[in-house]
Amino acid sequence: MSSFETPQKTDRGFGLSRREVTVVGGASSLMAVTIALMYAFAMTPIAEINQLVFSVPIVGVIVYGAAITIGDLIAERGVKNDNMGTAFFGMVILQVAFAAFGAGVIAFAPPDLRVTILGITAVITAIMMAVISGYVYARSITFEHWGRFSTYAFIGGVIAILVGSFVLPELLLAGFALFFLGFVLRLGYEIWQVRDNHNASVGLQTIGVYVAVAGVFVHVLQLVRAYVLSQE
Repeated sequence: MSSFETPQKTDRGFGLSRREVTVVGGASSLMAVTIALMYAFAMTPIAEINQLVFSVPIVGVIVYGAAITIGDLIAERGVKNDNMGTAFFGMVILQVAFAAFGAGVIAFAPPDLRVTILGITAVITAIMMAVISGYVYARSITFEHWGRFSTYAFIGGVIAILVGSFVLPELLLAGFALFFLGFVLRLGYEIWQVRDNHNASVGLQTIGVYVAVAGVFVHVLQLVRAYVLSQE
């Protein structure tokens, strides 16, 4: 993820610059592609592979965590080096990782409910992004601590899922909650970066926001799927 830091306070309001609109628009476009891939992948063996990987939860976390981290690093390196081929390759890894995960989630739902589940999830995620963005832009402070807390949440999530996978299954829910919190905090952190780092790379910030939004999306997706299926 992008990690530019500006410890000073800012007096920015709610007005969005062209650069900020470009970042948000780019991340939203990438997310739209990911959602389409989720739907398509759900009808392929990829969904079954996802279920196999998560038969031991910590294995799934390691596999997808590694894929997202590697894809993120490759994409950012490509942008920094002005190598669009490398950047594109990194984005493909990210897109496939998030799409495969999402496909595994909606594959449990009947085909006629998958679009509904994805649509509801997209609306909820958009609302969450709007609320978090509004909060960040309304506060004339830095959100560097959100980045730190996000890292702590991810570490706690890994530990909880590791223990839950072999010793105490009840901790798996705690792991889910910590990862969800981690992505929410990361989204706020990335939005702050967009708000305050005017000279930062648009490409890097777009990747940072996309990864955070995609992380929030796949967690909301699991909750929406559970709710929709419970109503059947």
